[in-house]
Amino acid sequence: MLRLSSRDSDFAERLDALLAFETAQDPAVDAAVAEICHDVATRGDAALIEYTNRFDRMAVKHVDELILSRHELEAALERLEPEVRAALEAAAARVRRYHERQVQASWHYEDEDGTLLGQQVTALDRVGIYVPGGKAAYPSSVLMNAIPARVAGVGEIIMVVPTPGGERNDLVLAAACIAGVDRVITVGGAQAVAALAYGTASIPQVDKITGPGNAWVAAAKRRVFGVVGIDMVAGPSEILVICDGETDPDWIAMDLFSQAEHDEIAQAILLCPSDDFISQVEASIARLLPTMPRREIIEASLGNRGALITVEDLDDACRIANIIAPEHLELSVGEPEQLLPKLRHAGAIFMGRFSSESLGDYCAGPNHVLPTSRTARFASPLGVYDFQKRSSLIRVSREGAQGLGRIASLLARGEGLTAHARSAELRLEE
Repeated sequence: MLRLSSRDSDFAERLDALLAFETAQDPAVDAAVAEICHDVATRGDAALIEYTNRFDRMAVKHVDELILSRHELEAALERLEPEVRAALEAAAARVRRYHERQVQASWHYEDEDGTLLGQQVTALDRVGIYVPGGKAAYPSSVLMNAIPARVAGVGEIIMVVPTPGGERNDLVLAAACIAGVDRVITVGGAQAVAALAYGTASIPQVDKITGPGNAWVAAAKRRVFGVVGIDMVAGPSEILVICDGETDPDWIAMDLFSQAEHDEIAQAILLCPSDDFISQVEASIARLLPTMPRREIIEASLGNRGALITVEDLDDACRIANIIAPEHLELSVGEPEQLLPKLRHAGAIFMGRFSSESLGDYCAGPNHVLPTSRTARFASPLGVYDFQKRSSLIRVSREGAQGLGRIASLLARGEGLTAHARSAELRLEE
């Protein structure tokens, strides 16, 4: 695992190289996804069935075979072990409670002349959530996408999830049941995104698509943006740990593993002012790595994009953290609140030695759909606000039209837009 020091003369250049990630779309994937999207948009269900049978090794003849009933979701919930069901329901309750605080309210006010100005908040009519399938099952992604939508008041939630070989995951379906998903369709890939975006005879068009996926899903979301809304185009998972050197090094090593195990291009970085502690963490990594079932993935991730960085002090660590703008930021220090004013860019901030990132992934409450690849500089976690929209309210009184009309007339004529000016002027009382 790469070791760096912020005191090195070439540190800035080496950090840039470490953070560099090629976000440009693979031309081959992009071309294939363009063809799939166009095909689904023009041939609808027929194309969706064809691609599902080809990519997911299915043999369906009609989309109805891919649509699960509410009874099937409830049956999946009933099949769970009681302890697992209780854990899923507890996580859902915490996620719901947190997101209920995000609901935005409509508001308005009146000027002295009686003009009313304000904002009306309304929920989206229909959203689609994409849940990955195949290599792993992600019931947590179901909760994190569906619950905020439901809390926001979305009229209908449609979930798509691939089931390669027809294999369905009870935990994912149970999560959909608990989260209040209205319809589950067992399709995935670019074809599922296209079906949600353009609509087919069997799948209605949605207003927005959220949820993570592979490169093909990301490419499809890019392509359909504008036809529908999307949450974000997610990059590899990331964790940045700032430690004062007083935490158990095994804890830090495992926290780095927690994101590295996602895939070979995930990124795990430690910032610490103690060289000795970093060496302890390095030793913990070497000792614990052989015990991990996903050892090869973790090893590749840490070797490809991981780093152990010695910093001057915690202020220096905060400065570097703002440059990295990580998806997950752990503050494994004695008084994490003191660092908060110095931190500007992070998807989620985990405060204190007991706040492992893994708790946020599953059950702490805040959303785990977070900005990656330094987009935390301008983007935020998924939330209720992503499923609501705002309409401006403007009710101009007769008196207000006199003052506003003169202002608008002058500015419109300055822009050469005569009809705009005259529209305002016609309401003026001479």
